Amino acid sequence: MIHLLPLALKSAWNRRATLALTLVAVALAVALLLGVERLRQDARTGFAQAVSGTDLVVGARASPLQLMLYSVYRLGEPTATMDWASVEYLAGHPAVAWAIPLSLGDSHRGFPVVATNQAYFDHFRHGDGKSLSFSQGRPFASVFEAVLGAEVAGRLGYASGHAIVLNHGAGASLAVGHDDKPFTVVGILARTGTPVDRSVHISLEGMEAIHLDWQGGAPMAGLSIPAQHVTKFDLSPKSVTAVLVGLKSRAAVFSVQRQVEAYRGEPLSAVLPGVALARLWDLMATGEQVLRVMSGLVLAVSLAGLAAVVLASLNERRRELAILRSVGARPRDILALLTLEGLVLVVLGLGLGILLLFLLTWGATPWLQTHYGLAPESILLRGQELPWLGLVLAVGFLSSLLPAWRAYRLSLADGLTPRI
Repeated sequence: MIHLLPLALKSAWNRRATLALTLVAVALAVALLLGVERLRQDARTGFAQAVSGTDLVVGARASPLQLMLYSVYRLGEPTATMDWASVEYLAGHPAVAWAIPLSLGDSHRGFPVVATNQAYFDHFRHGDGKSLSFSQGRPFASVFEAVLGAEVAGRLGYASGHAIVLNHGAGASLAVGHDDKPFTVVGILARTGTPVDRSVHISLEGMEAIHLDWQGGAPMAGLSIPAQHVTKFDLSPKSVTAVLVGLKSRAAVFSVQRQVEAYRGEPLSAVLPGVALARLWDLMATGEQVLRVMSGLVLAVSLAGLAAVVLASLNERRRELAILRSVGARPRDILALLTLEGLVLVVLGLGLGILLLFLLTWGATPWLQTHYGLAPESILLRGQELPWLGLVLAVGFLSSLLPAWRAYRLSLADGLTPRI
């Protein structure tokens, strides 16, 4: 069969105009199939790496998934807060190594504002246990200082020393601004590929300061406290949105979870990040399967088009095949020749599809990081994609057999006899 490969390549080249569109269709289908798989895997990896090293996420009693989404991934809005006394209880628990309080709700030009303390920079981990680092500046040290994520600084063109104004609420355009209390950027974090990149970080005292003259989500009529006077007030946080907890021993995670949820001070939820993410993937399983099916259908249509093109060309090639038979080609050689032609197209389509996906991934990575926090790895091929490529080759081989079998059945006399 291998000795027929040069002939199959020459035959395909002679019909390159007819086969070019089929080749493009196969390549696009392969790129779509592998692209869906890569996005699915990268989304799971990105979500899992956003809270590396965090054993529990604690917040007011709520759905575990909802608590995870708004406290870690900044998706949605917090529905309730937990008292500062609960934060102190967690921080003082004998099994707790560190606790990072987070207060959410405000924004800056569409980016979420996260109020926290020094523990955030000391203990927060992402990826494979990496700590936060600064590309510019330092952590905040006073009330009206802010630290920006890499994406915020990059998209808005900020650097250390810039003054920014925060908005009350999560809206990008309609939210009321805290114009009388601007913040100064003192640091920019290095890129992490997590929601940290899209966050503005301030101190818990800063969050209290900008809301001193607010009540019920709106400015208090007739009351305005200038920024220079806020230090005269008690800026100790009264409540927070959630707390990220790291334990001294992970073996105690279920014990601590039960103790937190039985806490008598207020109803709390203690969520294991891995369990919450597993529930998220269960909810998304149907959507993932639909995308897989759609990709498979696109690939099936492309390969069916390949078989149709080769079948349609058989009528024009009857004399060519008959001449091959007349000079000694056996029926099985004809079968092998057309099968090879189909496989050549499938292999070329695979290669072109992989190259196309690589270029798309390389070009779209900045956009995916900006809008979705995904950082796909720009490589030609991943090991887990080999079974999919094998499946495509197998289906391509089967789709090539149909026209090859039809050619196999053409007789020498049928090929040489003119049709009326």
